[in-house]
Amino acid sequence: MMLIEETAPAVEALPVAALREHLRLGTGFEIAEDNAEDMALAGFLRAAIATIEARTGKVLLTRRFRMQLDDWRDRLGQTLPLAPVILVEKIEIDDGMGTVIEVPQDNWRLLPHGQRPMILPTGVILPHVPRRGMVSVTFTAGFADVWSQVPADLAQAVIMLAARYYEDRSYDGARGAMPFGVSALIDRWRQVRTLAGRGSREMRR
Repeated sequence: MMLIEETAPAVEALPVAALREHLRLGTGFEIAEDNAEDMALAGFLRAAIATIEARTGKVLLTRRFRMQLDDWRDRLGQTLPLAPVILVEKIEIDDGMGTVIEVPQDNWRLLPHGQRPMILPTGVILPHVPRRGMVSVTFTAGFADVWSQVPADLAQAVIMLAARYYEDRSYDGARGAMPFGVSALIDRWRQVRTLAGRGSREMRR
């Protein structure tokens, strides 16, 4: 399974002001200096968001993704790797010979579960994927377009983790372990992660 993030959160959507306030950073007299600092803070926020999303499987700010599988994990229903899923835009099957076909939308439906959203067939099973082919699912996921609508505990976890990254910025090497306070905030959002697709080939023709 390959998951591609096709769009990124806009800089304007990042809680730079909230992080600045959390760190008790004042505003200087030099606009260029403030802009450079805000860009750095935005970088720490993006890193923190990526970490929280990886730990929870939840997308904080709405954006578009594309999941590529060499086969369905289960033709009775395919679990999506992220939540909450707002929309499945399209499903395409590449036959491995240069032909890509979009699966008609009346052949499948989205089950928008908060933990394990799924694509379900409207018939008996999901469509066949050829042996050397691939299926691609383009979908939109996320809690909100604006930071104020992100769940409060996840939003606070991001601020705390971004602050830790800021404080550790002078250290070389990998970042340390997840702070306990952050782990406590995200614990209820975590789930047992399963592979979205395993691509079993022996049964395919």
